[in-house]
Amino acid sequence: MSVYAGPVQDLIDELGRLPGVGPKSAQRIAFHLLKLSTTDALRLADAIALVKERVSFCQTCFNISEGEACAICTDPRRETGVLCVVEEPRDIVAVEKTGEYRGRYHVLQGAISPIEGIGPDQLKVAELLARLEPEGIAEVILCTNPNIEGEATAMYISRLLKPLGLTVTRIASGLPVGGDLEYADELTLGRALEGRRTID
Repeated sequence: MSVYAGPVQDLIDELGRLPGVGPKSAQRIAFHLLKLSTTDALRLADAIALVKERVSFCQTCFNISEGEACAICTDPRRETGVLCVVEEPRDIVAVEKTGEYRGRYHVLQGAISPIEGIGPDQLKVAELLARLEPEGIAEVILCTNPNIEGEATAMYISRLLKPLGLTVTRIASGLPVGGDLEYADELTLGRALEGRRTID
């Protein structure tokens, strides 16, 4: 039995379905929205409605886009022949901020996670394979997250691509600058050792 009136409980329930929002956070956000002026609350509602109406996914790389193709896919200055494979559109933002990559992207829309019932068929893997020959891709950079799901996804895609004669690379991962060895977990420290390089 819900404690609050119908519309309030409905709002709490909907907010609670968002990722990372637990029951208490959903309740706190709902009551914050109730305190807002009608103008401010409707501005949020309008922003949600507008993004659902105008924004979808690029038909080539599955980044977010306001048309059939995203700004990166339609940019003639981007390098061809190299694809950076990421899990989510937000990962593109992180890579772009480095200023180190000028190629194109492919967004998988997730990572392999048997616990959550996500296998390769739920990801944009077939679409990745379909792009390789037509776009003349010579190198694929696997830029999935350095966690169990990301590693499994990178391994799976690598096994598919290696027989095709492509260069398949994986981003290096390891210790953050300013971090202490004693606080590093085994996987992170192991990756740092694997990715060691010669000091010039």
